[in-house]
Amino acid sequence: MPEAPNAGNAEDALAAVALLAVDPQGLGGVRVMAQAGPVRDAWLASLRTLLPAGTPVLRLPAGAGEDRLLGGIDLSATLAAGRPVLQPGLLAAAHGGVLLAAMAERLPAATAAHLAAALDSAQVRIERDGLSALHDAGFALVAFDEALPDDAPLSLALADRMGPWLDLSAIALADAPRADAALALDVRRARALLPQVAVGEDLLQALVAATLALGVDSARAAWLALRTTRASAALRGAVQADADDAALAARLVLAPRATRQPMPAEPERPDEPEDDAADAQAQEPPEPPRDDAADETRTGGELSERLVEAALASLPAGLLARLASGERVRTSARAAGSAGALSSSRLRGRPLGARRSAPHAGARLHLVETLRAAAPWQRLRRLQLEAAGAGGDAATLPRVLVRADDFHVRRFVQRRATTTVFAIDASGSSALHRLAEAKGAVELLLAQCYVRRDQVAVLAFRGRGAELLLPPTRSLVRAKRALAGLPGGGGTPLAAGIAAAGTLAAQVQRAGQTAVVVLLTDGRANVTLAGEGGRPQAQAEALAAARALRAAAAQVLLIDTSPRPEPAAQALALAAGARYLALPQADARALSGAVSRSLAAAPPLRRG
Repeated sequence: MPEAPNAGNAEDALAAVALLAVDPQGLGGVRVMAQAGPVRDAWLASLRTLLPAGTPVLRLPAGAGEDRLLGGIDLSATLAAGRPVLQPGLLAAAHGGVLLAAMAERLPAATAAHLAAALDSAQVRIERDGLSALHDAGFALVAFDEALPDDAPLSLALADRMGPWLDLSAIALADAPRADAALALDVRRARALLPQVAVGEDLLQALVAATLALGVDSARAAWLALRTTRASAALRGAVQADADDAALAARLVLAPRATRQPMPAEPERPDEPEDDAADAQAQEPPEPPRDDAADETRTGGELSERLVEAALASLPAGLLARLASGERVRTSARAAGSAGALSSSRLRGRPLGARRSAPHAGARLHLVETLRAAAPWQRLRRLQLEAAGAGGDAATLPRVLVRADDFHVRRFVQRRATTTVFAIDASGSSALHRLAEAKGAVELLLAQCYVRRDQVAVLAFRGRGAELLLPPTRSLVRAKRALAGLPGGGGTPLAAGIAAAGTLAAQVQRAGQTAVVVLLTDGRANVTLAGEGGRPQAQAEALAAARALRAAAAQVLLIDTSPRPEPAAQALALAAGARYLALPQADARALSGAVSRSLAAAPPLRRG
């Protein structure tokens, strides 16, 4: 699960549920990072307790299509009335309440986009089948993010629209947040008081300064922190927010989004020696008039520093150390690893709605969508039959008149299997520099592929050509055995290695899988395709092979294994359209981690 900065704070978890009950639409919702369990159930039960009676709390079904989400034709009402009848969707039904999304990290991109649009406008518009409708859809979203380390995380656009981010995984069951009657009474009073709450200019500036200091890129985060501050003040029964309210907002909203350690303050100048104090005082100019604006600036700076300290206090030690070292933490980046590309399917996979088409070539008829398409035209079709004199007895006509253009077939989407091809430079120059580290890193990467049930292949190039050490397999033992017997030395037939990797990647793609090529080399070729020496020709052939690999449309990562970034390797990566990764100094584990992060940040592969 993604590392959360405010992990394990049961008091903040209870505060977040109370603030959400005070101002659901203002906060947008809550991102809850936790697996299903009693602690999460207790948090959700507290939310139900604090919400006003009759507030809709609806669950988003897995795989809900656009008809269910946005609304569409009511089939039974349309058939009964003989005219199109629209029914609101789930977003409109959640108006004024809360929508719960389990396994939110698995929401399709289209569903996440519809949810984000509804959170922005508090409305949902239906434009389909010649009908148009606009429904109110102001709700709060509780997204249960259950992503594991190798899973794709929650949509960044969706997470950005929710105020507090919580991690309940470190909270013990005995400390699980539980709302009582007294807190419910405070929430009811706070909802009535909320419109009167004001936030001073100093607090507003401090929140913005803390947002910038923590490296939060989104301006929406500062706005959500402001709404959280107002809700906290209302919960206290105050009409004026203070620094404690802003500190709570910084912990719940800003700290989880922090991407850097704030810059330390400049050290104070040392005091002058006592012996020179009298002379210094005599030489000092008269004290200027008091500047109230400067005092306010200093006060605002102290307030922003307090908010930053409150946010940093809620960060776990590990994350704080990473921030202090300058490492940028991406709280919503793609998971490590390389998932296969999405491909459409007629028979299996995750449901992806329906499309208008005749059921042929094994496609499965979507009966409900077919009837929806035919329902609005029933009266017109019957009139056409009567006018043509082909209606006959009304009792003999079918209840529903279906035509060929009404047919809809089911659509499915599934992820292709992934085969990662490791092409390792085992020449003398590479062996001298990084071959041992490369072997260890490849073993770690192979273990990750094994966990994801991906296939791996290993080929090495040295001497006069390239050799396939391991055909595509899921066997981790065979992969390690192949690496253990990999010798080093000889020339660098780089063109042969790239060509062999391209050929293997093409075979993988023809089998309907996604190919990922990881090329470990220093980029200095000195052996031609004919197995002869000659650095200029070998380098030119390597660039030509790299361009051919790019045309194969495989995802390529080039790791420069030389002691310092090599221009030849950079040119090779440019020709192959590859992501370039230079690692002058790293052990096997650091190399493996860098490769995983680089593959995770790669652009999404094309749909099949």
